[in-house]
Amino acid sequence: MTAEPTSPLTLERGRPVTAAELSWRADWIRLNTVHLIAQAGLGHYASTFSCAEIVATLYYHTLRLRPRKPDWVDRDRFLLGKGHVATGLWPVLADLGYYPQDWLKQFGSVGSPLNDHPNMRLAPGIDFSSGALGHNLSVAVGMALAGRLSGRDYRTFVLTGDGELQEGQIWEAAMAASHYKLGNLVTVVDANGFSGSGPTSAAMNIEPLAARFAAFGWLTSEIDGHDPAALMNAFDRLPDPGARQPVCVIARTRKGRGSALMEQAPQAWHLGLLPADLQDAVIAEITARMQ
Repeated sequence: MTAEPTSPLTLERGRPVTAAELSWRADWIRLNTVHLIAQAGLGHYASTFSCAEIVATLYYHTLRLRPRKPDWVDRDRFLLGKGHVATGLWPVLADLGYYPQDWLKQFGSVGSPLNDHPNMRLAPGIDFSSGALGHNLSVAVGMALAGRLSGRDYRTFVLTGDGELQEGQIWEAAMAASHYKLGNLVTVVDANGFSGSGPTSAAMNIEPLAARFAAFGWLTSEIDGHDPAALMNAFDRLPDPGARQPVCVIARTRKGRGSALMEQAPQAWHLGLLPADLQDAVIAEITARMQ
């Protein structure tokens, strides 16, 4: 499912990669997600598929990392607010060399360090655990503030879902981030229009997202979250970490992106297990694009 890691000791920001290569990598994430969920017997397909290009761009272009030293103090931090999409992150971390490829074979097993939600005490490369939604932006504010107080230039990134933005704690954190002038904090919203219980607009309207974050003092932009060129451009244009305004990138996506079956019925594949015939069809659709 994965290749052996070939990463240098330090992965610098803005590593050269083409949009086509990142599109391929996003489909590679989707393909690995299908295989890992089949191995585990249950998992989150559609939510993982919607943020595949975001994760690919961050880890193969944007983040400053040292995979063989996950606790390197000057690394960029990444917090997975929507922790239920960790299935798509595990093959990326293995590919970059955070842990052996064989660890992926343990996914879905009792005692595995790689779980349906990330655990910072078990898996290298996880900066904070997640599962219950709404917590990670608050933690990221603390990490960003620590970086500012210690004079370090790392950035702290948080990937949230738009359903997660219905949590009140998110907006307390958003208010604190602008109060402390944390220009080293970046929130990326995977705005796919759905939460686990259905369309976000039906549960609690959160639009217009850009205007709401701007009202809380954030620098905002809105892009196509399935366009790697747009994602690279947005991340390459981030202000210096010493800037005084936190950044929110609203990535408009489709839940289940990359599978016609899941795009047509995104809620049905929020959590589940593909039967063999449908799994074969999804794999064939993805691999056809990767040729």
